[in-house]
Formats: sequence, C-alpha cells, structure tokens
Amino acid sequence: MELNALYNQIIVENSRSNQNRHKVSDATASLEGVNPSCGDDIILELRVKDGIIEDAGFTGEGCAISQASASLMIDLILGKPVEEAQKLLQTFLGMIKGEISDEEQLEFLEDAIALQGISHMPGRVKCAVLPWHTLMGILDDKETENK
Repeated sequence: MELNALYNQIIVENSRSNQNRHKVSDATASLEGVNPSCGDDIILELRVKDGIIEDAGFTGEGCAISQASASLMIDLILGKPVEEAQKLLQTFLGMIKGEISDEEQLEFLEDAIALQGISHMPGRVKCAVLPWHTLMGILDDKETENK
C-alpha cells in the first residue's frame, strides 16, 4: 500500500472511531475548542493525576480531519507525563507549520504523522491543530495552577 493511501486510511479510521469520543469521569480539566471558519467544535477533557494523563476524551462535531486529529492526539498522550505531552504537542505543531520534517523527530508522533500532508493545505491546517491548541490551553492552565 502506498504511504499516502495508508495515511488517508489512518485519518478516515480515526475520524469515525468512537474509542476516544467520550466524556472523562472525574475530569480534572476541560476546554472547548472552536474553529469558526468551518464549524469544528470539540470539548477536550483530561484526568491528570500526579503529572500523568490518566484519561482523555473528546466530544463534539467537526470535519474528518479535526475528529481524526483529536483521536490520534489522545492515543498519543494517554498515560504520558504532562511534560512529554507538551513535547509531543510542540513537535506536532512544528510538523504542521513545516518547521520540523526530520523523520527521527517525527517518529514520536506515531500515527499522528499521517496528518503531515495537511501542512500543504492552508484551509485545513486549523482543522488539524484545533485539538492540539485545545490541549495547549489545558496544559498551560494546569501549569499556571501548579505555580
């Protein structure tokens, strides 16, 4: 299977998956992310305990790219320390902005690398980064709380 076809399959499967589409019981953080240009609207919830992301889920509506990106992001950060999630977040945003293209750096993104081609579609970039910017808002807020 060609790499682009594989990436398309990953995006389609994750956009339709309900695995990460749920409310989080005993969530310690929740934030709504909205992309008014296309109508994407997600609510990201996390349960963080002792600096580890124990559970994460999202609800909402949006295009296939925003929904796949949210699901792929959750797969990536679940069970990870907050600091590692922040590094993954910066790597993903760097990839989408075209600032990071080194395969060794990008391999940490696992299946989320399937969204790399979005960087060449300016109209879809906001869709792909919406969940990640929402995560950034939560993590920045958590850092402020811990100071």
